[in-house]
Amino acid sequence: MAAFEYVALDASGRSRKGVIEADSPRQVRAQLRDKGWVPVELRQSAERRGRTGFLGGPGLSVSQLAMVTRQMATLAASGMPLEECLQAVAEQNEQRRIRSIFLAVRARVLEGYSLVRALEAYPRAFNHQFRATVDAGEQSGKLDLVLLRLADHIEEQEATRRKLQMAATYPVILTLAAIGIVVFLLNSVVPRILDIFVSSGQPLPAPTRALISVTDFMQTWWLTLILGLIILSVLFVLWNLQPARRALTHRLYLRLPFIGPLIRGFSTARFASTVAMLTSSGVPLVEAMRIAGSVITNLPIRAAVRTATQKVTEGGSLSRALAEAGYFQPMMIHMIASGEASGGLDDMLARTARNQEQNLKDIISTVMGLLEPLMLVIMGAIVMVIVLSVVLPLTQMNTMI
Repeated sequence: MAAFEYVALDASGRSRKGVIEADSPRQVRAQLRDKGWVPVELRQSAERRGRTGFLGGPGLSVSQLAMVTRQMATLAASGMPLEECLQAVAEQNEQRRIRSIFLAVRARVLEGYSLVRALEAYPRAFNHQFRATVDAGEQSGKLDLVLLRLADHIEEQEATRRKLQMAATYPVILTLAAIGIVVFLLNSVVPRILDIFVSSGQPLPAPTRALISVTDFMQTWWLTLILGLIILSVLFVLWNLQPARRALTHRLYLRLPFIGPLIRGFSTARFASTVAMLTSSGVPLVEAMRIAGSVITNLPIRAAVRTATQKVTEGGSLSRALAEAGYFQPMMIHMIASGEASGGLDDMLARTARNQEQNLKDIISTVMGLLEPLMLVIMGAIVMVIVLSVVLPLTQMNTMI
């Protein structure tokens, strides 16, 4: 039995789309005709289309993946057979993409494939980390617990990513607002006032003359400035197309104030939580490190994790390998070393992950707390310079009168 995506016309001529499980396309057409519908298009939700994104672009969003994983965990914990769990998840969700994927996965399970082998047909929906965790759950016979742990992990990672995104977006919004205010003043308000001072023929103070020069430059070269920014943006994108150059850019990010600590904290927290989740689900440590390293987006940190993984593979300790990587906090390394010495590495990895998540939250709070007043001070200073440049000539004119 396979899953088929269809497009049909009902009795009123309206287009209907959906997914049906059947043994053959002929059976699907028969089911549609029994409803009084006319089949227009019929496609099998095959493995090939799962890889090319036919089922809806890149696959499932993070929120969708967390939702269906939790649904699977709840159904599996109730003792429901796997194929019925997949059927229930497909019926529970109205989005055609989710229904198509889970009905196709169910069809492969009914053909005798394991769940992880069935999920491999849709790598864009279920990444390597997800599949490795499910594989460990199947082998250990604790699939429901592993799926529940996996759902928690996905939701926590998404919440952390959103906090980091907010921390990065907030200063950008303030900067754009400040630039917008300054551009408006320099192009609309200030020129009219300065024209009065210039026409008076009186000598102007240095701040006012500088402001006139800036205003003239903005009015004359504004299009050139915009084109220059566009060209620089394109060149930046082209520069980062090559991995070696992108690694240099990522290394520069790590050295920037505010941004560097955020990237480092996010990467190490994600590594710790991923390794903890995978090892607690039964994935071997080395494989867990490989998977955790692949989800890190910063290339220098990813390379350091790969080097650490190789050292652990060769028999080195995890704590020493991470210490030599140079990106992990001493607190994390000492906790892992303690877990290795006591034989409770799995438990200590979980504690380390929680500690790293809390540390990342503290970093985000600190950065947000520092950036807001700093941006306000910068905006206030710019506005103050503009105001002084306008007020000083007025003061001179009043003195002369």
